[in-house]
Amino acid sequence: MSVDEKIREIVTRIIRKEDIDLNSTATFKEVGADSLDIVQILVALEEAFDIEIVDEDLKSVNNMKEFVTYIKSKVAEKV
Repeated sequence: MSVDEKIREIVTRIIRKEDIDLNSTATFKEVGADSLDIVQILVALEEAFDIEIVDEDLKSVNNMKEFVTYIKSKVAEKV
């Protein structure tokens, strides 16, 4: 499973929406995620990819596309 596929699987499972466009400029709020959903997504991604997501880094993330790019960069740092 690719990084994109795993992110999509985790986000759709937690938000319970199948039609989320991870390449969009939509925010988490716009796709229906509340603050608890976001925390659950972050924890699940940290566990799935064995990465640490830094809260401070996320302040510059404004939409789903930037979020996916950030997660991919964290995964790439591990390699």
